[in-house]
Amino acid sequence: MTSAADLPDDIDALKALLIAAEAQISAQNATLSERDGIIERKKDRIIRLEKLLADFKRALYGAKSEKGHPDQYHLALEDIETAMAVVHAEDEAIDPPKTSGVAKSAKGRGVLPKHLPRIEEVIAPDVTCVCGTERHIIGEDVSERLDIVPAQFRVIVTRRPKYACRSCEAGIVQAPAKPRLIEGGMPTETTIASVIVSKYADHLPLYRQSQIYARQGVDIDRSTLAFWVGKAAHELKPVQDALLAHLKTSSKLLMDETPAPVLNPGSGKTKKGYFWALARDDRAWNGPEPPGVVFTYAPGRSGKYASEILQGFGGILQVDGYAGYNRVLDLRDNQPIQLAYCWAHARRKLYELTHNNAAPIAEEGLKQIAALYRIEAKARGQSAEERLAIRQQKSAPKIAAFKTWLDQARRQVSAKSPTGEALKYIAKYWNGLILFLSDGRIEMDSNAVERTIRPIALQRKNALFAGHDAGAQNWAMLASLIETCKLNQIEPHSYLTGALTAIVNGHKQKDINQLLPWNYAV
Repeated sequence: MTSAADLPDDIDALKALLIAAEAQISAQNATLSERDGIIERKKDRIIRLEKLLADFKRALYGAKSEKGHPDQYHLALEDIETAMAVVHAEDEAIDPPKTSGVAKSAKGRGVLPKHLPRIEEVIAPDVTCVCGTERHIIGEDVSERLDIVPAQFRVIVTRRPKYACRSCEAGIVQAPAKPRLIEGGMPTETTIASVIVSKYADHLPLYRQSQIYARQGVDIDRSTLAFWVGKAAHELKPVQDALLAHLKTSSKLLMDETPAPVLNPGSGKTKKGYFWALARDDRAWNGPEPPGVVFTYAPGRSGKYASEILQGFGGILQVDGYAGYNRVLDLRDNQPIQLAYCWAHARRKLYELTHNNAAPIAEEGLKQIAALYRIEAKARGQSAEERLAIRQQKSAPKIAAFKTWLDQARRQVSAKSPTGEALKYIAKYWNGLILFLSDGRIEMDSNAVERTIRPIALQRKNALFAGHDAGAQNWAMLASLIETCKLNQIEPHSYLTGALTAIVNGHKQKDINQLLPWNYAV
């Protein structure tokens, strides 16, 4: 601290000292103010993060209506996660991390697939040492980052030179043109496959694809894209027919239906058609046949459509409780079919009673059903024989106890009450619900086929409706091949490119089974 004796006598010097002291105080106040501002901003971020975290937990773990689509929760989670990342980025901008970006934790990075092409860049220092000697490498640090190049358009130029002989007049020779799916058209089979996958796997309508192409300077009208898809659908229809025929050789299938709004020409309104899904998925018991699904469009929900689709099939059909499926039991229309019903739908009837109100009877039923599902979870992945043995030993006694409880509970409530209706539903389908106890191939529910319908529902939300009955049929046909590819972990674009190319090159109809997704080498 400066004493009075140390101060200069000169007035100008004193003024200079005073100005310097004021400047120092002002700088200190500014620093303190900035620090207070940082603290306040951090407090604000903490409050925001706490709210986002609460919303995140609520979306991830909170009670959900069973009618809600899982994709809705994914959308909620990704928006919350994005907001949390913004807050963290703001914190780093105010208080940068001590370590460099390379040294940060790699948590959440994932693993980059080996098949992706690698483009290497070498960042080297000056190799000449300060002493004049050339340095040598003693090691290196290697990092990998994912780089995405937007869809690249290119033009395949095909030249077919003409040859003539100078020594004779044998004529002009020229190699024949390669066959194309669109004769005289511009797209390759790869391009057509890309349009199909974008529309039916990624749910991107054709008019949006047309807009994306236009940004690259490639003007292709939506109607042109529609023509390409229609031509491909026509050529691929025999593959869907073969897929359906193959599924119907199985002894156990699953079936479900979902609405398909279709524009009603001339009225400006939509009418309600239906997509019927017929699926096979024996992976839960390591069955020998690959999974697959076929969608069929029908203008209604009558059981006659299910009966028509199942012509030639005989065996076990797992379905929900829709009464229309009783039509398939008529031996005048179908081979012998046994209906196995879905415990998930039975559970849902009870769940709806407990969702907003206290319902002790329904809650007890849910507990007993949950115990059955725990047994099933442990049996999953074992052979049909092993699953049957587990069910006979562990599930059968619980089913017997459930039946006793069900009969008693029905006597306690009015048959016309909501609880009575739910219990009546279970009792009505009881024989089909307990069929899984006698066959290790049968599932407790029809969730496997319901999962295949989810992409159809998402496409429906994006496209709103099909433009015509024929458009809905094409939608069902192409979705059958794409979803079967997904079930077998086959990349749909590669499969469709290969299948279309094979068809264009004259693949024989008698060998059509070779083009089924699980048979075709892509």
